[in-house]
Amino acid sequence: MPGTEAPRALERYRSLARTMDARFRIPGTPIRFGWDAILGLIPGVGDALGGMSGGYGLWVAYRLGAPPVVLLRLLFNVGLDLTVGTVPLLGDLFDLGWRSNQRNLRLIEAWHAEPHRVRRRSGVFFGVVLGGLVVLVVAAVVGAVWVVGRLLGGATGN
Repeated sequence: MPGTEAPRALERYRSLARTMDARFRIPGTPIRFGWDAILGLIPGVGDALGGMSGGYGLWVAYRLGAPPVVLLRLLFNVGLDLTVGTVPLLGDLFDLGWRSNQRNLRLIEAWHAEPHRVRRRSGVFFGVVLGGLVVLVVAAVVGAVWVVGRLLGGATGN
């Protein structure tokens, strides 16, 4: 990205992240929300529209030269927001707290300030996520084998 374009793109994403995640405040409370939470009230379409701002954040990070592990972490934040956001009511409450655009903006800014530290932390994060997924898959396979064994044992009278 040319020298002056990168800061402008980051500034645009900073503004977009605030608009999508923290534009409004519930009177009398510190709770802030943005257009992402409002759009999320429209089943299906609203979450997809909200996810587009996360896509812009990914593009900005890519254009700034963020490494793949940081991009994956940004994608994880957006993906989790989109996935949980599709669940009625729970997804809307999740949008109030998760704020994937604000989260991703902080990650991009932290990476820009300390690239090696954020790259390392992102690698550890994905190592933990991958390890957790392996444990879940192994537990699911062991559980399925146990259930099938019990069913077959019961069917044959053993």
